[in-house]
Amino acid sequence: MPGTLYLIPTILADDTEAQVLPPQVATQVAALSCFLVENARTARRFIKRVAPAQVIEQLRISVIDKDSTEAQVQVALQPVLQGQDAGVISEAGCPGIADPGAELARRAHQLGITVVPLVGPSSLLLALMASGMNGQSFTFHGYLPIERAPRLAAIKKLQQQALQLHQTQLFIETPYRNLPLLDDLLAGLHPGTRLCVAASLTAPNEFIVTDTVAGWRKRPRPDIHKQPAVFLVGM
Repeated sequence: MPGTLYLIPTILADDTEAQVLPPQVATQVAALSCFLVENARTARRFIKRVAPAQVIEQLRISVIDKDSTEAQVQVALQPVLQGQDAGVISEAGCPGIADPGAELARRAHQLGITVVPLVGPSSLLLALMASGMNGQSFTFHGYLPIERAPRLAAIKKLQQQALQLHQTQLFIETPYRNLPLLDDLLAGLHPGTRLCVAASLTAPNEFIVTDTVAGWRKRPRPDIHKQPAVFLVGM
């Protein structure tokens, strides 16, 4: 019989394991010897923090990231097919949500492997919860275009979708481009559109503010440079 594939949530901010992870996560990490991870270095550090008794050198750690092929995913899942339990660890948050761990879960289902998600922090859900926007209907768009003209066009389209569908629109940006994106949002959105910026979630410097675009234009520019952030647009 195949083993079980556990989707193991990690922290969003440093030194917050006790704050955001239930005991079940540490228990499961301590029980596993095989891990499929997005980044080996950060995964090893996370394993050692939540399960100090683990001997890292004795663990089987395979890297599956956004550039991994389907053949590599298949090879990584072979130990699970042969009966060994394994854990999926992403760079931050919950595996499979805007994350290459989704490919492991997809292939596992095709192979008849049981997939078990463990509870932990998701930046997208935390941002949506705190935004005060529509949590009944929402769409995550990933990254907007980098070039300004297509990005402004994408922003206009998101606003139109929010209005027509009464739907919250979520997206992210590479942290060092947060402020240029915010500038374009304030330039391209209607003054009455609501905008939420949720940065450094679960960290001591957590920043979550929802306001109209008109209100944002009157605010001091937030210090979100190089901070992981989620942006939400709604009506």
